[in-house]
Amino acid sequence: MHLKEFTKSSKLAYEAKIFHVTKDTAELEDGRCVERDVVHHSGGVCVVPLTERNTVLMVQQYRYPFHEVTLEIPAGKREKEEDPLQCGLRELREEVGCTCKKYTELGYLYPTPAYDTEIIYMYLAQELSQPMQQKLDADEFLDIIELPLEDVVKMIMDGKIPDAKTQVAILKTWALLQIQGKK
Repeated sequence: MHLKEFTKSSKLAYEAKIFHVTKDTAELEDGRCVERDVVHHSGGVCVVPLTERNTVLMVQQYRYPFHEVTLEIPAGKREKEEDPLQCGLRELREEVGCTCKKYTELGYLYPTPAYDTEIIYMYLAQELSQPMQQKLDADEFLDIIELPLEDVVKMIMDGKIPDAKTQVAILKTWALLQIQGKK
């Protein structure tokens, strides 16, 4: 079958806290077999918390793999079988201390489709409650930054926000608002 690969075997190669890796043998469409390393991840959710002032509540946090502080929208890992919307609402509450009355699904993305099963679901959260106390995980430290949506879009276009989920969700939010005739 054209553009299809069939898994012939799959063996656990590594088990970690938030993912596991398998070493698979896959059969290509021409009958040859190749090895594929696959990272299996339960996925995540990200949320664009948009205020009535057209500002976005963003988070700054240290990202160890890059040894730098990044600017991102609230996000988190889904528990196995967890509903994406419930995960998003939980992360909104935990990271920026808000709830929302209105949410809009923005779709999902594959951050690294060549070797990772992770799917990130995206939501726009509007009609936010007044910020309450954050409920961060024990190993989580972050600051909340409120920025105009237009400034965040410019920062993305200027290469100042390298986080993929933030880029996609913010640009989809911007496009949606343009289509709806809002700025």
